[in-house]
Amino acid sequence: MINFSSILQTFEPISLEEMDSVKLMERTDTKYVFPITELPEILKGMISQYRLLEINNIRVQRYESLYYDTKDLLLYNKHLIGKPNRYKIRFRRYLDSDGLTFFEIKHKNNKKITSKKRAKMVDIESGIVTKANEFLIKNTPYLPEIFMPSIWVNYSRMTFVNKFSQERLTIDTNLSFIKANDNTTVSFPQMVIAEAKREKAASVSQFIRLVRNTGVRKGAISKYCFGIYNLFENVPKNNLKPKVRFIYKMAKIPYN
Repeated sequence: MINFSSILQTFEPISLEEMDSVKLMERTDTKYVFPITELPEILKGMISQYRLLEINNIRVQRYESLYYDTKDLLLYNKHLIGKPNRYKIRFRRYLDSDGLTFFEIKHKNNKKITSKKRAKMVDIESGIVTKANEFLIKNTPYLPEIFMPSIWVNYSRMTFVNKFSQERLTIDTNLSFIKANDNTTVSFPQMVIAEAKREKAASVSQFIRLVRNTGVRKGAISKYCFGIYNLFENVPKNNLKPKVRFIYKMAKIPYN
């Protein structure tokens, strides 16, 4: 197991309140996948230019997300064929922030700009009811009753903020997926998923330079779609196979 906790302690911390200026609810995203063995050196190269989110003296926060989709996985299939104006619908709980929970709707428009809207909730629900019901009707073209829980996506996250530009960076480890209806689980402890979230006009960041120097190329894949691909047997997969093979290659995971 790679231990990088001592490196994380060398970063200047940033609080949630201080991060308000870099929420970037509308942004462009650049994703990378690489093996966890590369992470310590990348982190060392970031120390001078990034601050690291710290909550309750914790610098690696645990996330639990329950995604919703239709019985025939409408949202997955729209993503699979690259449909514009597509959505992701989920509950997300921040375990290390006293269980803070939101109902979230992500929307990618036909200009490839991602926006996210969310409503604070008491807890993750097994259905889209009450406050989440009204929020979904207001912010999507769908009716809540067509959706049901599909998968859990759980991971640990480090969140960095660039000291010199409008950039927020997330680095996710300990990724696991759990099928909502039968608890079938697949885990990827050797994989890191990183995402640089920047204003459209932002220049290349120090993190991106460091990752490129390792030979890793950018590779966008939705965690939700990756989870469906690995957990569900009888779903369309052909369009995703090249991306999944690429992700496995970048993370140095054998592909069967």
